[in-house]
Formats: sequence, C-alpha cells, structure tokens
Amino acid sequence: MRIFERMAKTGHEQLVFCCHPESGLRMVIGVHDTTMGPAIGGTRMYPYCCEDEVIEDVLRLSQGMTCKAVASGSDFGGGKAVVWGDPDTDKDESLFRALGRHVESLQGRFITGTDVGTTAQDFVWAAGETRFLVALPEEHGGSGDSSITTAFGVWKGIKACVHELTGHAGLGGRGVAVQGVGKVGAKLVGYLCQEGARVTVTDVDDERVRKVVAEHTVEVCRPEEIYDVACDVFSPCAMGGVLNDETIPRLRCKAVSGGANNQLAEERHGDRLHELGILYAPDFVVNAGGLIQVSEEFPEFRRERAMARTAAIYDRLLAIFALSREEGIPTYRAADLMVQRRLAALAGLGRIHVPSPGGSAAR
Repeated sequence: MRIFERMAKTGHEQLVFCCHPESGLRMVIGVHDTTMGPAIGGTRMYPYCCEDEVIEDVLRLSQGMTCKAVASGSDFGGGKAVVWGDPDTDKDESLFRALGRHVESLQGRFITGTDVGTTAQDFVWAAGETRFLVALPEEHGGSGDSSITTAFGVWKGIKACVHELTGHAGLGGRGVAVQGVGKVGAKLVGYLCQEGARVTVTDVDDERVRKVVAEHTVEVCRPEEIYDVACDVFSPCAMGGVLNDETIPRLRCKAVSGGANNQLAEERHGDRLHELGILYAPDFVVNAGGLIQVSEEFPEFRRERAMARTAAIYDRLLAIFALSREEGIPTYRAADLMVQRRLAALAGLGRIHVPSPGGSAAR
C-alpha cells in the first residue's frame, strides 16, 4: 500500500502507528478530518490477516467517522483506532494501559471508546493512563453502553425507510432481516419485535443467536443465507463491506438500513442499489446514535438530550431521501453532499481570532 497516496486521496490528516512489545500492543490511530473539532471514534480489536488490512480498515473507518460526526450535527472530527489482535485471547491490563498512554500522547487530538472487539471494561484499564475516553461505565463517570443509543437510531432509520417506501412508518407485519445480533443487533431486534415486525436473524456466533431466540419470537437462518431472505428491510449490523458484487444481486429487500460501518464495499455499489430501486439509508447517518451519545458527554451528559438528538436520525434520513430525488443522485451521494455543505459552511471559522485566557494571543 502506498500510504501517503492513500491518505491524500481520502483527505486524512494523520496516521499514528503505536507499538508496545511488552504487552503485545499493535495499534494504528487514524485522524481523518478535524475541521469541526477533535477526532472522535471507537477502538476496534480484530485479528487482521496482514498490515495492509489493518491500515485499510483504519482509513475507511476514520473517514466514515468524519461523515458520521458532521451528519449528526456534532462538533467533532472523525478518527478511529484499530488494535491488531484477537479480542478473545490477547486482552489484558497492560495492553489497554499501553493503549491509553498512546492516546494520551495525542493530548486530546483523538478521543476514543469501545467498538467491535472491545468493551467498556477494557477502557477502565485505559482510563488509568488517559483522560481522552468516552462511553466508560456510568460508575466510572462515563455515559455507559453506547450500543443502546445506536440500536435506537437504527430502529429510527428503518422506520424512516418504511415511511419513504409506504407513506407511514409503522413496522407491524413488516419483514426485517438482521445480520448480526451482537451489542447493537440484539437490542435492535427488541425494538423491532416490540413493534410487531417479522424478524429474521443470523450471526456467526451461535450463542448470540440462542440468546435472541430465548427472548424474542424470530426466524433464524444461516449466515450465508441472510441475503436471500425476502423482506422489506435488510439490516446489516455486523462487519462492513457486505454490500458488494456477490451479495447485491441476491438481495430480496426493498431497503437497506443497518448499524454496521462501511456497508458499501465500494461507492459503485451504492450506485448499483440505486439502479435496482433498493432504498439505501447511508450507514454513517443511521448508526450515529453511539457517537451522538458520547459527544453529549461534553461538558455534562444528559441521556434525554442524547436520545432526542438520536431520534432526529429519522428526519435527517427523510431529508436525504428528498435531496436524492431532487438531485437525481443515489442516497449515499446525497448524504455526502450534505456533509460537504456543512464542512464548507463552517470551515472558515478558524479565521476568526479568539484570544486565549488572560488576553495572550492564541495560535
């Protein structure tokens, strides 16, 4: 991979490679765009196959976080960290304390918390070394489990899609296929079943499926069959890149709206969904609930405010769908256009000089 060329193409400001041999930490922090404020984004831990895969993931994820932060109205930029390791076998206190010291070294330029493969308890260890964390357990001063808010936002996104397709947002009797019932997907199933949707679930982890089946009335299919399920909405809530050349022709849904990041393997797959008449709810808009929650930790967390902002995902998606129709462009391009318009409108604020405390010149 030609890293500098790749960063220039996507507009990344910084990649930070972090190593601590004693704990086994191998981590890359990606800072994409700090126009709106410090970069914020979770830390993912995953057993990648090679270094190129690590770098590609952190670049894609951090760019997506900029879009998510800007689209949600938050005053933060986009960032992400990825740890190269197996979350089932490689975690311990020393690794996360080393992670915390590397985050602290950036002095607030990057703020992080949980993501795939990490938990709030992992970051209790990291909190011993850095101030720049979000979504810690409530007993440790954080806002708690951000997947609760994320799942709420995904539910609102599904309702917006159904409203766009049918003229009303009720999910009673509507079919929803949920791919992945982890932290977000399992909570989403609860919202859907409560509203009377017909839900089909799958996950590569059989134990997760068993827990959902024990709590809700759902259909179950094998992971490789989820794309073939006839439904109103396909909801990817696992890993990214699931909308691609192989899977899109198999879809039997009217809309896609889910909690996974980077669902489109490439931008052209968003074009293909548009050509097929499948309504796509851009993932960085739909799954912004967690980011909205942690952004509300500054200066003091108010859950009711975070939930109100997350509920607005519904109206934001309807605005994106309207812009898509007006401009004759796919929905993912309409969402990108809204992000660029906000960035452009606020980018010039840095030219306004604000003196630092005490009257000295600010730089």
